[in-house]
Amino acid sequence: GKEIVGIVEVIKTAFTDPTDKEKKFVAIQVKFKKTFKKPVSLENIKKNRDLKHLALVKQSRLNVMPIDTKSWKIILKMGSIVKK
Repeated sequence: GKEIVGIVEVIKTAFTDPTDKEKKFVAIQVKFKKTFKKPVSLENIKKNRDLKHLALVKQSRLNVMPIDTKSWKIILKMGSIVKK
């Protein structure tokens, strides 16, 4: 489904995707950090008024994107991970 299920850390920034024969796309390398206790669906993100500004709402195929601190705290709470 279209949902956030965990947290990863970017350990290698954009590089040409080795699986793309036309060399149009880039990839990144990530490292697993934590699984959410409760997945956060795209549907629920779109319903949250405080998250309407996120690129994810407008372009739902994003896998990795920057996010502001306030929005990140909201998503963590939605995923049942409390960050103080």
